[in-house]
This record gives sequence, C-alpha cells and structure tokens, in this order.
Amino acid sequence: MKTIIVTGASTGIGKSIAQLFLSKGYNVIINSANLNNLENTYRELGEHDRLIMVHGDISDRNTGKILIETAVKHFGGVDVLINNAGIFEPKPFLDVQEDDLDKFLNINLKGTYFTSQTAIRQMLIQGEGSIINIGTVLVDHAIDGFPATAPISSKGAIHALTRQLAAEFGKNNIRVNAIAPGIIRSPLQAKTGVDNADSLAGLHLLNRIGETKDVAELALYLAESNFVTGEIINLDGGHVAGHRIS
Repeated sequence: MKTIIVTGASTGIGKSIAQLFLSKGYNVIINSANLNNLENTYRELGEHDRLIMVHGDISDRNTGKILIETAVKHFGGVDVLINNAGIFEPKPFLDVQEDDLDKFLNINLKGTYFTSQTAIRQMLIQGEGSIINIGTVLVDHAIDGFPATAPISSKGAIHALTRQLAAEFGKNNIRVNAIAPGIIRSPLQAKTGVDNADSLAGLHLLNRIGETKDVAELALYLAESNFVTGEIINLDGGHVAGHRIS
C-alpha cells in the first residue's frame, strides 16, 4: 500500500486528487491552511484508517517537515508528494508591490521547494519516489487582459524546479513531473474574480473548461508510471496548442 501527501487538499483540485487516490487504496495525508475546509473534507472523504489531515501553511517550512514525519510515523514512508497548495490572483504589473511578490514566492515557490526537499530526503532512504508539482499553462502562453505577472513568475519557477529536480534525482529513481492546467472548474476561479468559468471555454480548442477530476486522473498516471520524469504536461484542452477562429 502506497502513501501520498497532497498539499492544498481541502477544496478543488487537491480534494479531487485526494479522493481519487483514496479510492485506489492509497494512504492519503491531506493538508490545508484553512482548518475549517480541511476538517470538512476529512469528514467527507471518510476512510479514516487511511486518511490523515495536517493543518498548516505550506509557506512555513515546518509544515512540510510535519507532513513527511506524519507519513513516516503512520504509514512507514512517503511514495508520492503532490505540491498542489498555492495562490493565484491577478494584479496589474505596475501595481505589484514587494509584499505582493513575496506572498506568491513564499507560498507557491518556497512551499513547493522546501516540502519537496524534505520529501526527497525520505525518498532517498526508500530508494524511490514521485513528486508532482502544479504549474500553469500561462507560463508558456501569456494572455493580455489577465495581468498576473507575480503568480505566473512563481509558477514559472516551479516549472524550472521540476526539470532540475528530475535531472538531479533521476539516478535515485525519484521522478519529478508537473501538471500545467488550463481553466479548471474549481473555487479558484471565483477567487480570481471569474464568476462564470465556462465563459472562458473559448480559450481551449475543445471549447470547454476542465474538471478537477481531469487533473486527478493525470496525477494518478504520473504517480504510477515508472518511466516519466522531467515533464511539464499541459492539461488544457488545447489552450497552448493553438487557437480557434470564431
């Protein structure tokens, strides 16, 4: 029985990932900075013999440390880490202050960086492991009218980190990949000021937005494939591949 840690797992993509892996027989550790949402998800998912929740802000290095320690204590190790926790808010470039940039770098980049660091130390002991980061297609396909240089810069760093970690630890049988979603139906859309996510369907060649289960299914594939590493996979309905002319 394998063990997975999912950060930012109380709603949206993280919750769907946790639910799918739980249904596949994994031990699952879920994390969120929002205690109320985390407790609700913990109760909803059930399977409490294989599900543990760890409350904490991933920008705090100690949170990542506690996550890995919890996995080792209760389940003997950590096989998969999914760095899903993150924030994303649009703001015009000229209005971005240092505090704004620090917020995205601390939560998105540093949270992913230091949680992965702690996980890899454990995976080296085990002799294998898989890390899956969550990026964004906007790193490779910028959109005028959606000013988000601060969060996109932090996500771009995650893309670069993914490939570098894959290079450094491939010889240790530790695989590192990233999923770069397009528009996914989740609570994140409302937080970024998008009241109707389906109105953005035209950004995708398939003319529809994605669902959180789409991300979860790709995460499961990457977790269980033993010959994929260093990849940034666009899960975007054709967003990056091309454009439609109406």
